[in-house]
Amino acid sequence: MRRLPTLIAAVTAAALAAAALTGSAAPAAAPAPPNVVFVLVDDLAWNLVQYMPQVQRLQRDGTTFTNYTVTDSLCCPSRSSIFTGKFPHDTGVFTNENPDGGFGVFRDRGNEQHTFATALQGRGYATAMMGKYLNGYLPKDLYQPPGWSEWDVAGNGYGEYNYNLDENGKLVPYGNADSDYLTDVVSAKGQAFIRRSAAAGQPFLLEIATFAPHGPFTPARQDLDKFPGLTAPRGPAFDTLPTDAPAWLAGNGPLTAAELQKIDTDFRKRAQAVQAVDRMIAGLRQTLADAGVAGKTYVVFSSDNGFHMGQHRLVEGKQTAFDHDVRVPLVVAGPSVTAGIERPQVVQNIDLAPTFERIGGAPVAADVDGRQLVTLLTGGTTAEWRTASLVEHHGPGTNADDPDVQDARNGMPTTYSAMRTATYTYVEYTDGEREYYDRGSDPNELHNVAGTLPAARLAALHDALTALVSCHTGAACWSAGHVA
Repeated sequence: MRRLPTLIAAVTAAALAAAALTGSAAPAAAPAPPNVVFVLVDDLAWNLVQYMPQVQRLQRDGTTFTNYTVTDSLCCPSRSSIFTGKFPHDTGVFTNENPDGGFGVFRDRGNEQHTFATALQGRGYATAMMGKYLNGYLPKDLYQPPGWSEWDVAGNGYGEYNYNLDENGKLVPYGNADSDYLTDVVSAKGQAFIRRSAAAGQPFLLEIATFAPHGPFTPARQDLDKFPGLTAPRGPAFDTLPTDAPAWLAGNGPLTAAELQKIDTDFRKRAQAVQAVDRMIAGLRQTLADAGVAGKTYVVFSSDNGFHMGQHRLVEGKQTAFDHDVRVPLVVAGPSVTAGIERPQVVQNIDLAPTFERIGGAPVAADVDGRQLVTLLTGGTTAEWRTASLVEHHGPGTNADDPDVQDARNGMPTTYSAMRTATYTYVEYTDGEREYYDRGSDPNELHNVAGTLPAARLAALHDALTALVSCHTGAACWSAGHVA
């Protein structure tokens, strides 16, 4: 491997010499492929974007996908789909912990060998992973997955202070000083990585995955006085039980005064916590500009899942198939990306890996379930795009060590598969219950009308959902994603 640069130099010199002898011009060097900066936040719902001016600026500069959903509103399954472009039924990761989830299952099933990082590193990219990886990863093990040139990853970084980072095989402790705030630490490391890569003339992919605004919702100290008096939004679904609610939800009574107070307090803390994320986005983009590579870098912002706070009488949590949990922001700006528009196409987190691979000129494997988004980003034809997304969830989870463990008040849905189109959401639970929300007439998902649908319609929905759950290749999943 060490002889490769020497060999390339020799071949180049020979070509130049031949060109001089024949009088022909030397071939033009191929342009360097674009860079990717991917900011992935934890548990961010759409209702926090209004407090993030840098994300709003990114929207003005790029394209926002309004029907972007995750494959599971839970950290590890969603991130596994992002890395691989595959549904949970193909990654094998349905939860945050063994036996059917977590970092160990992701690794042991060979997923780490086939990520967008391995694909782009194979194309000559410098690749960096910073912040949060997968639930169950422990920095003390000093394990670095394949595909990453730089590795600065924490384990239990939810408190933002007093954590360890595995920094390229060295365990580095951080304390309780203002300068130890984790979002700020990975922001600085990300900017340094950009400067080094740009100076070396090497294309790069940087993923910074923050723990913010995941609970315990820890803001940077400089933001603790922000948004005085802010309360959680109280839309039509707030403290409202859907009609014909499934059994796991039907027993929830009205929110108590203490629950309401906690929801308001925590929502304010979440708005405060994303201020550091917003500053990070500004810092990264400024660094790209200063390094002269802003014009050839895609900047991508998204979340691993949403978060409910009082909607549908659920206190604080995720894991449901409701829109507040599965529909999250996806904003992309970069070379030839159409600025200031919204795209309504049904896209998912399985589409990110093939998109990054397409950007980097890497082949997309046939067993990747997702579809590249570059065509949509650059204003290309959008005919025949998929019409349905798939959500797969195993539950209820009860492990007290899981940072996402929930009780009935937070929401403990039983195992389900769900299909979401631009106009409706259909859910099948393993206990036989079903939900159907016509979001065209019921955008807040307050009326489960599955029991009123004709038998033929229910059979067609079941068959369509079964096809999605059963697909295992890009072609099969693309075909299954076209439903009525």
